[in-house]
Amino acid sequence: MKKRFVSVLTAAVLSAVLLAGCGGSSASTSASGDQAASAGGSEESKTITVAASPTPHSEILEAAKPLLAEKGYELDIKVFEDYVQPNEVVNSGEIDCNYFQHVPYLESFNEEKGTDLVVAGKIHYEPLGIYPGTKKTLEEIGDGDVIAIPNDTTNEARALLLLQFNGIIKLKDGAGITATKQDIAENPHNVEIKELEAAQIPHVKDEVAYSVMNGNYALQAGLIAAKDALSYELPDSEAAATYVNVIAVKAGNEENEGIKALVEVLKSDEIKTFIADNYDGAVVAFEE
Repeated sequence: MKKRFVSVLTAAVLSAVLLAGCGGSSASTSASGDQAASAGGSEESKTITVAASPTPHSEILEAAKPLLAEKGYELDIKVFEDYVQPNEVVNSGEIDCNYFQHVPYLESFNEEKGTDLVVAGKIHYEPLGIYPGTKKTLEEIGDGDVIAIPNDTTNEARALLLLQFNGIIKLKDGAGITATKQDIAENPHNVEIKELEAAQIPHVKDEVAYSVMNGNYALQAGLIAAKDALSYELPDSEAAATYVNVIAVKAGNEENEGIKALVEVLKSDEIKTFIADNYDGAVVAFEE
C-alpha cells in the first residue's frame, strides 16, 4: 500500500530557510557592469546558455525555446549528468545559469565549495520517492535489506526523513534536513543504507531492496512517484516549498534582462501546461 510523505519536514523546514540553489555565465554581466556582454539583452549577444539535467529540466527548456525566441532570445542548453559541474560552470562564468537543483542543495553547495550562486526563479517541484527493487512492498522489508539513497547532503537527509516517516528507521531527536546515517537512532530491521551519487541510483535499483530517488532520476528510469513509488512526498507539503527546483545564476546576474525573460517564460501558463501534460505529477509547477 502506498503512503504519502505528509509534511514530516514542517519543523525542520523552519531551520532550512537559509538553504537554496543554481548559477550562470557565457553572456553574464561583468563586475564592472558591462552590459555589452550581458544576458540582459545586449545588442551583441541575445543567447542565454543554461546548464541542465537531462530530465525533466532540459525537456522543459526545449519547450521554452520558442516562447523565449518571441522575446528575442536564443536558448543554448548544455546537458549535464551530474550535480557538481552545472554549478561550477556557472560560478566560473562559462555558462549563464543552470536549472537542475533545489534550494537546499544550492545553499549547501555554496557553503561547501565557496561559490556565490543565487536563485533567479523558482520553477517546479519533484517529489522524492521510495521505489521497489528486489522487494515490491514496504511490508516485505526484512533484516539486512539494502536501501540506496542519494549521498549529497540535502537529499540524503530528505531520504532519511522519508524512511523515518515510513517507520523503517528512527532518527535522533532534532535531526532534520542535515541528517546523515550517523543520526539513525533506531534501525529495527537492521537495514543497510547505501549512499550513492544520485545519478547512479537508477542503475542499481534492481539490485537493492529499495531505492530512494530524486524525481528527475526516477523519470529517467521510467518511474513516476504517484504511480510507481511505495511512498512519496506530497506536492502540497512543506517539502514542495523547500525543495523547489530553481534557475540559478552567479550573484549579481539575477536582474539581467535575459535571465528575467527566461524565468518569466518558465513560469508562464504555457510551460505550466506542458509540465502538467507530460509528467503525470512527477513534476509539478511551483506556485508562489
